[in-house]
Amino acid sequence: MDTRFTPEQDHIRRTLRELLRKRCSPGDVRAAVDTPAGYDPALWAALAADLGLPGLALPEAYGGVGDTSATELALAAEELGRALAPSPLLATAVLVAPLVTVLGTGTQRADLLPRIASGALTAALAVPGTDLATVLSLTGEPRRDWAGGGRAGGVQAARRADGWRLYGQVGQVLDGHSAGLLLVAAHAGGYARSRTLLFLVPGDAPGLVRTRQTSLDATRSQARLELRDVSAELLGDEEADVGGALVRAGDAVAAVLAAEAVGAADRILELTVEHAQRREQFGRAIGSFQAVKHRLADVYVQVQAARSAAYYAAWAASGQPTGLEGERVGGLALAQALESLRTAAAEGIQLHGGIGFTWEHEAQLYFKRAAGDELLFGPVHRLRAHAAEAARLFDTGEVAV
Repeated sequence: MDTRFTPEQDHIRRTLRELLRKRCSPGDVRAAVDTPAGYDPALWAALAADLGLPGLALPEAYGGVGDTSATELALAAEELGRALAPSPLLATAVLVAPLVTVLGTGTQRADLLPRIASGALTAALAVPGTDLATVLSLTGEPRRDWAGGGRAGGVQAARRADGWRLYGQVGQVLDGHSAGLLLVAAHAGGYARSRTLLFLVPGDAPGLVRTRQTSLDATRSQARLELRDVSAELLGDEEADVGGALVRAGDAVAAVLAAEAVGAADRILELTVEHAQRREQFGRAIGSFQAVKHRLADVYVQVQAARSAAYYAAWAASGQPTGLEGERVGGLALAQALESLRTAAAEGIQLHGGIGFTWEHEAQLYFKRAAGDELLFGPVHRLRAHAAEAARLFDTGEVAV
């Protein structure tokens, strides 16, 4: 196993870091999240059209890079995480594009994927309530009726003479207020044929009401969708294994999220070290005190361990065998990365002193990213518990007498 990055992978990292250094300062981030879209469209155009980031997840036949893997997408996410850059990459390229690739018909793939690869079309995945982590099998196995099950709540799909119609409401949809395409999970069929299907809904569909929600982490825009007799197109066919496709995508999603969290943790650690070297107390830099050195060293070790786990998860998600059947590689890496980000952000706020608690300093943005990601994709203890359960870590079996 060669763990070194290829020249192409190093080039992705260097180019993206340089672009974000120029175009995504803390002031730029704050300005972007206050726009109606929640991100800078010009920066997204540069990321998509110039660097081709959405295409990293797509086959060459549809305008993607083709011969790349989850590793390249994870490296890009790590750099975006360092800058806390608001962008539709996660919702579009990581959550939606793989599902369209696996489940979509030939016509749907030919229509949607080239536009996603070019950045012209952004997309969002809408699943009911707070079930995203469970649907991806990160914190538990999804229930059979996770999309509503015919009861109140979620989204219901009904077949009419003119096609499928959707009814219901979905909250906490990442980039749902600005996406040009929505991939909506809905319950269909009666009790005997109860099943969950995915539907394509244009962002400007009649009867669709989209409201941007206030979220803890403003760099991850969320929306509430209300579907009032909305016309929709079925993704693939009625026999599609939607639950299986989501579960199979879970490890790749977790690997990309883990790399993104590692990038954020690494950056807040850098900021804290720089501050500790400048800030003086009792006539000397606070970074020269042994207690401060030990705290920062502990954070550094934790971030490096999380980086190794994230890279391994990305490598495994690219189709490489892990050697451990049932192991939740992505979930474990995500747990380690989120814990390292939470620790690094908390220590950063503490060691920055009074300024670290202010709204004006960027340390609070990293702390909110850590807390927000745990609410959406964690928490850490559930990620680890589900991974242990899937690997049968504590199943000792029957004891022979």
